[in-house]
Amino acid sequence: MAAAYTETHEPAKIVVSSSVPSSSPCLAVSLTQDDLKKIAAYKAVEYVESGMVLGLGTGSTAKHAVDRIGQLLKQGKLKDIVGIPTSTITHQQAVSLGIPLSDLDSHPVVDLAIDGADEVDPFMNLVKGRGGSLLREKMVESASKRFIVIIDESKLVNYIGGSRLAMPVEVIPFCWNHSLNRLVALFSDAGCVGKLRNSSETGKPYVTDNGNYIIDLYFEKDIGDLNEASDAILRLPGIVEHGMFICLATSLIVAGVDGITVKTKVGNEMEVDSFCYNDLRNSF
Repeated sequence: MAAAYTETHEPAKIVVSSSVPSSSPCLAVSLTQDDLKKIAAYKAVEYVESGMVLGLGTGSTAKHAVDRIGQLLKQGKLKDIVGIPTSTITHQQAVSLGIPLSDLDSHPVVDLAIDGADEVDPFMNLVKGRGGSLLREKMVESASKRFIVIIDESKLVNYIGGSRLAMPVEVIPFCWNHSLNRLVALFSDAGCVGKLRNSSETGKPYVTDNGNYIIDLYFEKDIGDLNEASDAILRLPGIVEHGMFICLATSLIVAGVDGITVKTKVGNEMEVDSFCYNDLRNSF
């Protein structure tokens, strides 16, 4: 069953109806965060059909989806899949699983992309890129007819930046500190702090698959209109892309201790379904 609401400037109250009868309530189960990620990923793969061109996401949650796609291909339950990876890491994973790969030059329209997110606000706007792959992720996912976001419930926030964790911005290495200072100045009213991301292995600046650096922005307050923030960032010379994914997600799958919630945009409305874990077709 589904509940629907119309998106406004303020999040509407959502009434979610369970897919099981009231006599069989959803019971909380003991699951790790990785279990929740895997459950969300497997649920998303139920939407994959043979013959699709798929955007293959990057990160700890998306990895489970790629693994599942490879498993179903090996079992013969999926056929004629073409994957477009969003990072070198995902490319290597897909190759190891025998998933046929291509790129946007050959397949400029993607049927379905599946990827995780670092933050999701009530309107399904996202922060992505804490794993460093935001540019390729945005290129692939913006070219997708459908983009399913898979998360555990810890990634839900009231507003973008609400976790007080990083909102990444990819910049060219040339005069990166100048870019950092200009970015921080844009959001001074939000108490912004910027830091150059360093590699945990070498201590040197982290380098993306595209040869760029990443500046991580941290906000004390809501930055306001996301489209205005996006435009202001991208107007700065030297900025390649930012980690806000605004109005790109078409569906959101959230795995929590009480079950799964699936939100899907339908026109100006949002349909919401809830599932207990015993309702899922794929085991985990």
